[in-house]
Amino acid sequence: MKKRKKSRPVKLLEYASARLLVSTVSVLPLKAAEIISSALGDLLYFLSKKRRGIAVENLRHAFKGEKTEDEIRATARRSCRSFFFTFLEIIKLRYLFAKPDAMERLRTTTADLDRLFSKAKRIHDESGGCIFVTPHMGNWEVLPHVSAFIGIPLAVVARPLDNELLERLLFSNRSSSGSVIIPKKNAMFVLQKTLRSGKSIGMLPDQSTMKGIVIDFFGRKASTTPVPAILAITYGRPVVVVACCRKKGAYRYEGFVSDPIMPGAYTSEKDEIFRITEAMTREMETVIRKYPEQYLWIHNRWKTYKGKKELLTH
Repeated sequence: MKKRKKSRPVKLLEYASARLLVSTVSVLPLKAAEIISSALGDLLYFLSKKRRGIAVENLRHAFKGEKTEDEIRATARRSCRSFFFTFLEIIKLRYLFAKPDAMERLRTTTADLDRLFSKAKRIHDESGGCIFVTPHMGNWEVLPHVSAFIGIPLAVVARPLDNELLERLLFSNRSSSGSVIIPKKNAMFVLQKTLRSGKSIGMLPDQSTMKGIVIDFFGRKASTTPVPAILAITYGRPVVVVACCRKKGAYRYEGFVSDPIMPGAYTSEKDEIFRITEAMTREMETVIRKYPEQYLWIHNRWKTYKGKKELLTH
């Protein structure tokens, strides 16, 4: 069924609400934003039976035999809170990154920042551009700003919104990092051009997709985009898993930069696509296991698609 387009009044109302939220959150202390996001997260958890059910079921499968039922439900609830806090924190970070001492502030609050940034920059420079991928966890919007500070030219793939007014509001925020924003739909040509020019690209490839290959993710088959692996093979560039997870305290983070997943010699392109995608998925699992309460468990990651061909499995 084709999705009905929003009317102009609805778009204006959404935009006005978003502007009000931005203006309000920008002047509130971060602790107040955390309290608001906790309240919103609890409302989502307790009032949305569907999303709560998806989150709890996902966690049951992912941590079977590792977490009790109480721990699973507590993690699902904290994940809902984290979902809202990410977006409120993005608003606060917009003003933080506008200040000239933003990088120094991050250095004082982020563990091992210089070593991780140097590692990412070295991989980029040695490869002539690479494919950075991150799961929907922590605050992924920090990463483009970090890339700009350390001198990695980056193009970020983003899903366009169905409200062009909100689109401009959001993209002006993202563009302030210095990154190029690539709409997700029909992005392949621009991604290819970006890599050929020596730039890196940033993607969030952990969402379920009809046009995916089937990979084990937390012990269950999950449809996963093969695009990072295809680009890696085509252009001889590595895939690097990165993440920025919150720690206790204002603007305190732990960063992750994996070793590069390099494309190698192969006799079967299909097998190489699966190898790279599986390696990428394992690296994301490792980070998610460390901070499960910050992952987007309310997304139906293990969604099945009617009519999906079995030839997409390995």
